[in-house]
Amino acid sequence: MEIKKNIALIGMMGSGKSTIGSLLAKKLGGVLIDIDKKIEKIENQKISQIFELKGEAYFRELEFNVTIQSLKDNNKIISLGGGAFMNKELRKIIKQKSKTFWLYWNADTLIKRIKNNDKRPVVKNMNHIEIKKLISERNKIYYFSDFKIICESLQKSEIVDKIFQKCKKNEIIS
Repeated sequence: MEIKKNIALIGMMGSGKSTIGSLLAKKLGGVLIDIDKKIEKIENQKISQIFELKGEAYFRELEFNVTIQSLKDNNKIISLGGGAFMNKELRKIIKQKSKTFWLYWNADTLIKRIKNNDKRPVVKNMNHIEIKKLISERNKIYYFSDFKIICESLQKSEIVDKIFQKCKKNEIIS
């Protein structure tokens, strides 16, 4: 199977971008570039440690540069960090170089998945209402993706199949 354009997975932390990206790469016989994992490898630290020791601004700049570098590749599946699409300049480049798929979940489902997870430094000290507000703000930007995949009550394989069908229908793969 040939991937004709990068496939970028976007969405909130905990939406399954890494997992779905990995399964999609297997199904398409493609390569997954997981931006967060790439950053952790470069820095030799977990994302939470980077936030703690160097701050969010440092992380966002690193995320920007690593994403730009990764977008130079073609025909890849790219799992973006939850905040990457918020950067207007980066979003424009992502949209030029990729077809974007937003993995959408209800706020309450996302909160259950991320609230007590130490690997999520952005929400570490937020309460339920603050996290819901963050999700709402990000959803307004994720809305600019090419495709919205409503993941609620779907199995991982069904999410992958929905993306696969949209890629086939829109000639992103052949």
